[in-house]
Formats: sequence, structure tokens, C-alpha cells
Amino acid sequence: MTADDRKVLAGTLAGTTIEWYDFFIYAQAAGLVFGPLFLAPVNDRSEGLATIISLATIGISFLFRPLGAIVAGRYGDRLGRKRMLVMTLLLMGGATTMIGLLPTYGSIGVAAPIALILLRIVQGFSAGGEWGGAALLAVEHAPRERRGLWGTFPQIGVPIGLILATGVLWIMSTVTTPEQFQAWGWRVPFLLSLTLIVIGYLVRRAVEESPVFKELQQRTKTSSAPLHDLFRGHSRNVLLTALVFVANNAAGYLLIAYFISYGTTALGLPRPSVLLATVAGSVAWLVFTLYGGALSDRIGRVRTFQIGYALVFVWMIPLFLLMETRGIWLFTVAILVLAVGLGLSYGPMSAMYAEMFPASVRYSGAAIGYALGAILGGAFAPMIAEALVRSTGSALSVGGYIMVLCVISLVAVTAVKEPRGTDLGLSQQPIA
Repeated sequence: MTADDRKVLAGTLAGTTIEWYDFFIYAQAAGLVFGPLFLAPVNDRSEGLATIISLATIGISFLFRPLGAIVAGRYGDRLGRKRMLVMTLLLMGGATTMIGLLPTYGSIGVAAPIALILLRIVQGFSAGGEWGGAALLAVEHAPRERRGLWGTFPQIGVPIGLILATGVLWIMSTVTTPEQFQAWGWRVPFLLSLTLIVIGYLVRRAVEESPVFKELQQRTKTSSAPLHDLFRGHSRNVLLTALVFVANNAAGYLLIAYFISYGTTALGLPRPSVLLATVAGSVAWLVFTLYGGALSDRIGRVRTFQIGYALVFVWMIPLFLLMETRGIWLFTVAILVLAVGLGLSYGPMSAMYAEMFPASVRYSGAAIGYALGAILGGAFAPMIAEALVRSTGSALSVGGYIMVLCVISLVAVTAVKEPRGTDLGLSQQPIA
């Protein structure tokens, strides 16, 4: 691995970590404080309904992720992965910082939730363009036999971002009283994003454009209608990439956003303890994401996905049975085992998606498939989980919901022709 290679991997890791830190801080705050602060009239009438609506705002941003993927994909395929990565980083960080400064319902009335949702939409737009560029930059630089492992570097930005987000919330929950946290403590993690933006910007500015994109620029004029080309020739793969991601994203957002609210509100566990359990689960997710990418270089992307989804499927019912013992150690064990399946069904994703599309539409194809899968999977998973528990009286219904999605994603990934080792250069399609 050369010095330039290390810069690329550091750039993709730093940027995705910061982007997902920003994205997850919102998701966690939605389950903890946004209901009473931004939906005060609803919260006064029904705290449960305010929580459901607050969690629903997480999903609203997902509806705009395909738009971000289309815009970033189009210009990423024409102008390069690097420029889009810098743009999405600045958009996400700016929106996150502004949320930290936003007045609440008590100060400006209904304008507060409207402004909150608008800023969340900007986060969603940015997240839609972030993943594709980072994933492709890493994979297109990788040696053919190490694409799975190299592709995990932008992937592990998700659990690292979650560790940072949860860790900062844990610190603020520990050093402030509940009243102080509600009044101003929750704002600190959002405002810290400003510092992270500067760090991420400097790291990403030093990253070189991917060699495959440089080859594309040298050998052919960029297509004037990459979306048309994408859906005309690769619509099946776009659909498959979306469905492959559904179950992982839904189960992941239980860990990212729902378990914190469920553990503290429904189970009555101490918030700092639940946050530490989430950090432990995030570390396990990170480790097994790296392992999943490396494993896919040996046994194939499809087989690694299948193993991961089988683990998530069989663990769903035991997971909630352990949680409902209301013991923090069993709660933590439940999360740790789930993280194994999450990592194995997430680590190979960058490499597999890159190998499923030709160079000229690769950014668009990977980013749009990823964004659509996120809408179908994680967008409203925390809200659906909360509604299921309140309507059925049992968290086992949430396990059944995730098991159904696992079957869908298993069928989809089984339909993918194993792409490991595919040539990522222009030989995949004729030069115009």
C-alpha cells in the first residue's frame, strides 16, 4: 500500500465517519429530546405519539437521499468522485451545526419543527451523495484481490460515526442533569460538527481522484444522460442493490436510533448504560464489517451476505427476549450478537456494488441503489418499531418485521451473479 493509497483510505474513512456522525446525532436526539422540544403541543397530549412523530422525521430525510444520489451520481460520473465528496461533507456539516443553534417550539412556535425538518432534508440530500463517492473511491483504488477489504473503509465510517455520536451523547448525559441535557446539553454534539467539518475537509482535499475515473476522462466523452444509460441497461441491478440493502439498513437503524429510546423509555434502563451498550455494539459492528469485507475477498460477496443475513434472521427473536429481561448486561449481549450479522451483511457492500456497474454509470448506480434501499429499509424502521410495540404490546413483533426483510434481502442477494473479480475499468462497456 503506497502513501497515496493510505491517503485515499483515510479520506474515505474520515469523510464518511463525519457524515454519519452528523446523521446519527439527529437520529438519536429524535428518540430522546426532539418530541418535547419541537413537538410540545403533541407531547402534552400524548408523549407516545410525539415520540412516533419525532422518529418519523428521521425517515423524511431518506426520501431525499435518492435525489442527492442522482445529483451527486450524475456529477460524480462526469466531474469526479472527489469533488462530490467535498460538497456533501460541507452540506451535511452545515445543516448539523444549524440544528444545534435552532430555537425550539417554545421560542418560535410551529416554525421550529418546520426548520428542523428542512435541515433534516438537507442532511438526507447530502447522505444520498456521500456513500457512493466514498465507496467507489476506495474500491477503484484497490488491488483486484483486496477490493472487499479496501471497500470496508468507507463502510466502517458508519459504526465509527455511531461510536462518536453515542459517545458524545453519553458524555453529555453523564456531566449534565436531565434538566440541563434537555435545556442545552443536547445541542453540544451538533455544534461539535463544525470542528469535524474542518478536519474532514482538509483530509479529503488531499485525496487523489480514482484511477478508473481518470481513465474514463481520457478515453471517452462523458455521457450527456448517465441516468438514461443507467436505467436503460442496468435497471435490474439498481433494483437488486436496493433490495439487498433493505434488511441491513432496517436492523442497523434499530441499533442506531431505536434501541436507545426503547431501552430507556420502555425498559426503564439508565440512559448512560444504554448509550454504553450501543457503543459496544458499534465497536462489534466495526470489527465484523472489516472481517466481512476481507471474508468476501476469499469466499465471495454473495456468500458473505448470505451468512450475515442468516445470522440476523435467527437472532431476532432471542434478541428481544434478552432485552425484555431488563438487565443491562443481557441487553448488551443482544446488541453484540446482532452486530456480527450486521457487519457481515455490510462489509462486502462497497465492492459488490462497484463490481455490478460499468465505470460510466457506477456512481449513479451504486448511490441510487443504496439510497432506495435505505428508504425501503431504515427510513422508517425506528418509527415502525415503536408503532408495532405500542399496538401489539410486544417487542417480538419488531423481530418478526426484521425477519421478513431478511428474507427479502436474502432472495435479492442470491439473485446476484457473483461479481468478485470483475474488471472495474472501461473494458466493461464499449468506448463511445
